[in-house]
Amino acid sequence: MDIHEYQAKEILSEYGIKIADGGLAYSPVEAVQRAREINSNKCVVKAQIHSGARGKAGGIKICETHDEVEKYAEELLGKKLVTHQSGPEGKICSKVYIEAGTNYSKELYLCFLIDRSSERIVMICSTQGGMEIEKLAKTNPELIHKVYIEPAVGLQDFQARAMAFSLGLENPKLLSHSVKTIKGCYRALRDLDANMLEINPLVIANDELIALDAKMSFDENALFRRHKIAELRDKTQGDPREVAAAEHGLSYVGLNGDIGCMINGAGLAMATMDMIKLAGGEPANFLDVGGGASAERTEKAFRLVLADKNVKALLVNIFAGINRCDWIAEGVVQAIKNINMKIPLVVRLSGTNVAQGHKIIAESNLPIILAETLAEAAEKVVQARNDMVAKAN
Repeated sequence: MDIHEYQAKEILSEYGIKIADGGLAYSPVEAVQRAREINSNKCVVKAQIHSGARGKAGGIKICETHDEVEKYAEELLGKKLVTHQSGPEGKICSKVYIEAGTNYSKELYLCFLIDRSSERIVMICSTQGGMEIEKLAKTNPELIHKVYIEPAVGLQDFQARAMAFSLGLENPKLLSHSVKTIKGCYRALRDLDANMLEINPLVIANDELIALDAKMSFDENALFRRHKIAELRDKTQGDPREVAAAEHGLSYVGLNGDIGCMINGAGLAMATMDMIKLAGGEPANFLDVGGGASAERTEKAFRLVLADKNVKALLVNIFAGINRCDWIAEGVVQAIKNINMKIPLVVRLSGTNVAQGHKIIAESNLPIILAETLAEAAEKVVQARNDMVAKAN
């Protein structure tokens, strides 16, 4: 789960990281009021969306007068910002953050994230702040420094100092402040079950480090014990399909294809998407209905997939272990009758009570295409999709 810049900064401030004065505004009038409260020679108006590269999309404006603050706030509020991270659909800006301008001498980069390959938290830094770290990794990888943190031991003082030295923060006063900042970031990541914490840029101003931008992402599986973090979710910034799925306890990831997928088990879902692509199709989603898919839950999953108007065909691929094929078959039949489905449906069942499941589907007299193997199911759903597209043309 991602949160906004202003929310991340509020969290970091609680852990001792210095931030510039700022306030949130939902209207141009509020934006001017926040600027008056800050009382700075310069203010920065920042669009609050879940995406990086806002500046390149016109989402960050430097203002010298209150009139400019009002003007730019009016331009940004309600505007759709398209960045290379948001995709072509973009993100709607419904609020802006008004921040005091900061005079600084150097921009740095600092990030903490979970590295699953090493099963460690990795701390990453660079003296080239303000740049996209992906581009920097390609053009100047020698400027990126990493320190791996053993979870059982935690971040040690010598590691924080080593990272500070890598950033060139050798001045005694600045070194002390940088160690405090680095340790505060680590505690925030650890205490709140965050997956990633990024400050870019982290700037040097008057022998202090100030977080001018901040991103945090959290482990959704841990939100049940982080109620305050869960309340920071902005549903307007997420894929509406994924938001709806989460409300029903379903795992859903929206993709750009036109073949819907309803599968139980993440591994089987990945294999199914690979087979669809191998057969020449493009998956429209990743949907895992889980191990306890009742008829009602199956119907909810159907409605969720079909809510995507780009879907031209649907593949249901269930391997029943804890689940049962007859339950799934009943859910499929019930869903088709209730939804009045108008696109081709391919069903592949395997495992517990598979014969009963096939019988239920056969006796329903519904236009369901059955498949025995995953490869056969993928080929049939791609062919059904192609036939639908041909008819439409």
